This record gives sequence, C-alpha cells and structure tokens, in this order.
Amino acid sequence: MTQVWQWTAAQTATAVRNKDISATEVTQAHLDRMAEVNPKINAVVQQFPDEALSAAQKVDQAIARGVDPGPLCGVPVTIKVNVDQAGHATTNGLQLQENLIAEADSPVVSNMRKAGAVIIGRTNTPAFSMRWFTKNNLHGLTLNPRNKAVTPGGSSGGAAAAVAAGIGAIGHGTDIAGSIRYPAYACGLQGLRPTLGRVPAYNASAPDRLIGAQLMAVSGPIARSIADIELSLMAMSAPDLRDPWHVAAPLTGGEFPKRAALVIAPDGMPVDDEVKAALRLAADQLKDAGWTVDEVRGPPMRRAAETNACLWMADTQLAATAMIEKEGDVEAQFVFEQMSNDAGDVGQEELMSALQTRVSLMREWDMFLQDYPVLICPVSGTLPFDQQQDVQSPEGFAALYEAQLTQRAVPAIGVPSLAVVMGETAGRPNGVQLVGPRYREDILLAAGAVIEAASGQPKAVDPNWG
Repeated sequence: MTQVWQWTAAQTATAVRNKDISATEVTQAHLDRMAEVNPKINAVVQQFPDEALSAAQKVDQAIARGVDPGPLCGVPVTIKVNVDQAGHATTNGLQLQENLIAEADSPVVSNMRKAGAVIIGRTNTPAFSMRWFTKNNLHGLTLNPRNKAVTPGGSSGGAAAAVAAGIGAIGHGTDIAGSIRYPAYACGLQGLRPTLGRVPAYNASAPDRLIGAQLMAVSGPIARSIADIELSLMAMSAPDLRDPWHVAAPLTGGEFPKRAALVIAPDGMPVDDEVKAALRLAADQLKDAGWTVDEVRGPPMRRAAETNACLWMADTQLAATAMIEKEGDVEAQFVFEQMSNDAGDVGQEELMSALQTRVSLMREWDMFLQDYPVLICPVSGTLPFDQQQDVQSPEGFAALYEAQLTQRAVPAIGVPSLAVVMGETAGRPNGVQLVGPRYREDILLAAGAVIEAASGQPKAVDPNWG
C-alpha cells in the first residue's frame, strides 16, 4: 500500500474531504516522515509539530461541521524561511536574522492557510537566497535526496529536497533568478515560476523591496505532479491588498493554439547533449499529442539576463553589501563578488537603461509568445551541478553562470515558466523548461501535463545513499 507521504496533494485533499482519513492522521504521517529522513538531508530547518497538529485538527473540525476547508484540504506543505510566518524567524539563511520573528503571515502563507493547507515546517535557503546551492552558516547544508553528490538547487533547495523526500506534498519557493525552477530540476520535480503579480507578496518584518525585486521576485509551488502545481497556484494566488503589484487575473484564459517553439541553445548558450536530447524528446511528446512544434531561434535571452543582473545587483549593492560583509558567510561573499563583477557597478544611469531595456524586451517577448504560446528551452545548459560547484573558482562560477542563462533571463521579462522533470540521465534528474505568455500559466500546465503523462510522474524517494 502506498504510504500517505507518497500521496499527491490532490489525492490527499480528496481523501481528507471524503473522510477516508483525517487531516490529523495525514499530518502525523508527514511529521513521522520528517523525523525519519530530514536528519539525512537537512531540508526543514524550523519545525513545530504541535502547531501543525493543531492546524490539522481545525481542518477536521471544519469537515465535521460540513464546511469545506478549501482546495488544499489537509494537505501538508512547507514554507521557505525567507517569507514571514507568524511566530517564526524569517532568517533568509542569515545569522543576522536568527531572531527576526514575524508578527504576521505573508500573503502566500495566509493564502495557503485559507486554502486548508497544514504547514508542517520551514525550509532551508542559502544566505540571502543568492545561490543555486543551499548552504548557510545558520542552518547548514541541504542535501539532494535523489543524489547527495548533486546540489538540491537553490535558493529554494530546502523546499525541493523536502518534497522529493516526501516531507509535504507542496513546497513553497521564491524565484528571482531560477530559485523555483532550478531546485525542481535538480531534485526531479515540477516547479512553477508564476507571472509577476500572480501571487501576492509582502514581508512586514522587513522594509519594502527595492525595484529589482519588485519587478522580478515571485513566490510559487514545487510539487511532484502538474495537477498539484495547478492546485497550489489556485491557493497561492488569492488576492491580498498588501501587495500593490498583485493582479487578480483569471487562472484560465480560454482556447489557445497548440503551437510550441523549440529553442535548443538560446542565444548560443552551451548545452550538453543530454539536455538537448530531453528537449527534443519533449518536443516529440507534444507532437504526439497533436501540438505543432517548430525549431526556431527564439526571443532574446542574453539581454534579458543582463537586465536581470543589473536590476538585481542595483538592489543588492545598495541595500545588502554591508550585511553580506557582516554576516561573514564566505561562500555568499564569493558568489556576490562574482555576480557584482559580471554586472559591474550599477548606478542611476545603468539602472534607468536597464528599466528601459526591460520594456523593449517585454514587447518583443509578448509578440513572440502570441505566435508560440509555449517556448521549450533548457532549464540549465547542463545536468544538475555537483554539490558546492559554484564556489570552487571564479572561472568555474563563470561557466556555471552561463549554464544558467535561461534561469536569469525569464524573471526580467515577467512571464511564467515551468520546469518539467523527464526522468534521470546518468543518475541526475533531467528535464525541460516551458515559458509562456503573461497570466497564461494554464497553457504551460496543459503542455506540462502532456510531458508528464509521457515521461512519468515523479515519486518521493528515500535518501538511502549511505
């Protein structure tokens, strides 16, 4: 019999709603799973079992009264430690914020609660949420349950590692340069970066974000099925007046042409043969399902990635340089130095130019995505990186940074993108990235469901690598 922690969110919500199992029993099963496997992978770094069981009991009580708790009825979820959850520290992987206790839930947390989800823990992120690897001086190193020699990704590496190991059906993540899509890819899962403004965001524990983060950072789900991505997006995207950027756009946008563009090596980025093979296989799977797929050059990625770097570093150089020094995380300092060298000093002229370029790029991308509602491209130019590969040398970081071109480009445009797993190659997860028009996540989910049906839905694994 399938273990409860292997169930999808959709299966769990249905079973709890139908009283086949109680939310309390589901939560306890996941807490037991956490106790079993989390010491091996260090994905969940803040635990509160009594609070989780109390929330589950409230779900059961609502059902007993004949009240539907919501679409995530009794589903165990995790929240990343860089967003506010009342009563817990918003550490963002920093010793400096170890005691920064949130007084109120962020919108994404309150939306998950209102949807009936049960929060069972908070997941690790690198210091400042600034790497595609997950390690910091406060919470330590997170391992990938599928292969401990491989990064679990970052910055939402704890979220992805937890879901891959069966600690919760849905992991909340954030993404400003791939921090949802890359951990999903590295841990063999599905991960959605929603359209800018789709999921409301706000941390009362900190000052409002500067312009780069306002225009590029989003929250979104990591899960083991496309159906769960859709279900969690429905929950996360409920309106909240605390975020002026939020747009209450419908989650479905009507009919669309089943036409996709295949872009093997965007703007000439290096792409390994194993990744190219996955891209061509995904294209064939869509063709078999009745889609038209054309191999094309695609819209600009490199200028978009450069715009991302300018906007992000404008924020970081202004607001976080002193904190990065004070925190004393040498790996974060190294990564920040490499990223700053790439972007250069960003002053007013550079920032204004980047904002102007962004509008031009958005126009060009919007026109392309009108013709091709799905763009198929690499999540990364290589299979998932070795653990700690980014801090070995400046030359190694530069090569890694280039491999992540698509991760860095998409946020600058503000469009949604979906990482879809396609099994493993040489013991490492492999997959593709789908990019679509603004507020048309439904198109990406439809295409992702085709690929998932052909490639197989990922399952939770035991981290039994010794």
